[in-house]
Amino acid sequence: MRVSAKSDYALRALIEMAGRDDGRPVSAEELGRLQEIPHGFLQAILADLRRAGVVMSQRGQSGGWRLAREASTVTVADVIRAVDGPLVSVYGLRPEAVTYNEKADGLQQVWIAARSALRDVFEKVTIDSLATRELPQEVTSRTADEDAWQPH
Repeated sequence: MRVSAKSDYALRALIEMAGRDDGRPVSAEELGRLQEIPHGFLQAILADLRRAGVVMSQRGQSGGWRLAREASTVTVADVIRAVDGPLVSVYGLRPEAVTYNEKADGLQQVWIAARSALRDVFEKVTIDSLATRELPQEVTSRTADEDAWQPH
């Protein structure tokens, strides 16, 4: 799986919002500066997140961006879907919509299994767990295996 810059930036911006003690909105400029995200790119990402109901904007002198939902209810999967679409797609189609001839039909099961494995992680990790650095045990146990860190 390839994590896009868009998904990475979106998650970092949301972690920054969730980690604010005062709960006040934060400007896109400040988010970009704190997380080293290009401003124009961040504006487009925030617009995608707003359309998905993840963030909301507040106008005015003390305006900016903040979470529209509790950080504990927003998952990594929600964010990826909001900015990049489905977790797994095969040439633009969802895995269940792909068809192959009988020699290659096992590929569909591989794509669906891959999506299921991604869900096992991405749907369990919330913005709150990232902001508080308290990842679920199901996730941290996967990183305990040295092989998980190998680039093969």
